Amino acid sequence: MRAPRILVMSGSTRSGSYNTRLAAVVGKSSALAGAEVVRISLADYPLPIYDGDLELNRGVPQHAQLLKSLFLEQDGIFIACPEYNAGITPVLKNAIDWISRASVASEPPGAAFKNRVFALGAASPGGFGGMRGLIAMRTIMEVGLGADVLPQMVVVPGAKTGFDTKDELTDERVDGQLQSLVRALVRRAQHLATGR
Repeated sequence: MRAPRILVMSGSTRSGSYNTRLAAVVGKSSALAGAEVVRISLADYPLPIYDGDLELNRGVPQHAQLLKSLFLEQDGIFIACPEYNAGITPVLKNAIDWISRASVASEPPGAAFKNRVFALGAASPGGFGGMRGLIAMRTIMEVGLGADVLPQMVVVPGAKTGFDTKDELTDERVDGQLQSLVRALVRRAQHLATGR
């Protein structure tokens, strides 16, 4: 039986991003739980702002095709979602939009978001820990794309002090939530890997 494949990514490209740090913690914990982990940065996949005319005239950009291929190779995907104005970051929404447009005739619509499990988390300096942005992201993933998203999410409020110098979580309660999320993600991803 092969190890489940899990992709870990952050919806931020900012240096020192709390959400990129959160994604690193999830990646490490997933690997320790037996998953084969791939971490990516959206900074390595620059994309133009989605535009229907651009798609019509030039097609789906290569970086969107590469991201879609990466999604298709996974059994599970964790996305750390920064909150901007109670929503999600433009770079994350744009990537999701372009991935959803990268389809071929032999696939069902939105194939990159089907037959794999998603998990969501957020870290924020504020007291809500990015929860409002996670609600927006869950709506996009579940309602907009029909993705299977784990019901539990992890939030790191007060993220300025939420990580130690080794990039581990400082709050035991939050770390417990993260470990529970990772166990659920790896378990569901393993189930999907077994059925492939």
